[in-house]
Amino acid sequence: MLWTAFIWGLLGSFHCIGMCGPIALALAGKDKNKYLFNKLLYNTGRTLTYSILGGLVGLLGFSLALAGIQQWLSILTGAVLLIMAFSYRKSEKWIAGSMLSSALVKLKSRLGRAIKPGGTRSFAISGLLNGLLPCGMVYMALMASLGLQGPVQGMTYMFFFGLGTFPVMILLMISGNVFSAGFRVKVNRFLPYFALVVGTLFIIRGMGWGIPYLSPSLSFPSAQATELLDGNITHCE
Repeated sequence: MLWTAFIWGLLGSFHCIGMCGPIALALAGKDKNKYLFNKLLYNTGRTLTYSILGGLVGLLGFSLALAGIQQWLSILTGAVLLIMAFSYRKSEKWIAGSMLSSALVKLKSRLGRAIKPGGTRSFAISGLLNGLLPCGMVYMALMASLGLQGPVQGMTYMFFFGLGTFPVMILLMISGNVFSAGFRVKVNRFLPYFALVVGTLFIIRGMGWGIPYLSPSLSFPSAQATELLDGNITHCE
């Protein structure tokens, strides 16, 4: 599933230009001495934040998997992604209008203060904070991380998602408004359909149809193995 994370990051970065673009452009003109290094540092900071969030969400998925609902968790993840495919913008608006809005205002204020001084430290802190800004693409990628049911898997998924955003964001920081509004609109129209593909993959994955790499068979303990386990427990007693 890692290839979906990279493509998601690449396509989603065209959507994120609307929110992250002004921040990236504000940073782009600062500190000419470390021109490319600082831009890489900024985007690495975002990716680090995404990875940490992915690890936390993956840990939650792991906890749910321990409860014995691995199959249903994967199917539920896919179903939620299908729902979010055409409503990810609503999630951004919901957060902006919810009780989290005050925290969002503080975050943006802190981000503005981090940008102002310029220099390497500004790029690093701005990147870390930027990864916390509300973004429908990030929410869907985190949902996928939950479905992978492991902290390492979730962290890795979001790391590849962050890597996918590098090309567009660095080109934006170097060349300014290099992508026309019309081109971004065309890419954004494709995003829901890609989310449908990923959601479907998670549902198929949870069905356990015995298809290698796509829908592995679900393994349940056989009666013989169960009896052997019970016998060992009795012997130990």
